[in-house]
Amino acid sequence: MRRGLSWVLGCGLGANGVWMLASPDSWYRGIPGVVGTGPANAHFIRDIGCAYLVAGVSLFWLVSSKRSWPAALAAGIFLVLHALVHVWDTVAARESAHQLLVDLPTVVAPGLVVLWLAWSAQRERHEDKG
Repeated sequence: MRRGLSWVLGCGLGANGVWMLASPDSWYRGIPGVVGTGPANAHFIRDIGCAYLVAGVSLFWLVSSKRSWPAALAAGIFLVLHALVHVWDTVAARESAHQLLVDLPTVVAPGLVVLWLAWSAQRERHEDKG
């Protein structure tokens, strides 16, 4: 199950990163709710796209090696911090509660799942050594 989830999330996160890098304006218009956060900034979108691409690659690496769990952990931390920004924006009334509900499956859940994947791989690797 860890390998399958890593592969699926790696594809999704990597594809999102590539889209952000290749066509930031299309990404900005294509993701629900993003237009409401302010004007597009292509450089900033590409910067974040780099982080998503690295997160995706770390999960592809996790598919092939449990030793890569620290890279997946770093990806999970980025994703969870990103999700917490969305939660905080809702708490501070900069975003609607409805938008947070929309973001749960695409922003919040992936971060939590990636952290679990990294923890699971680390635990399996530790047990293999023992």
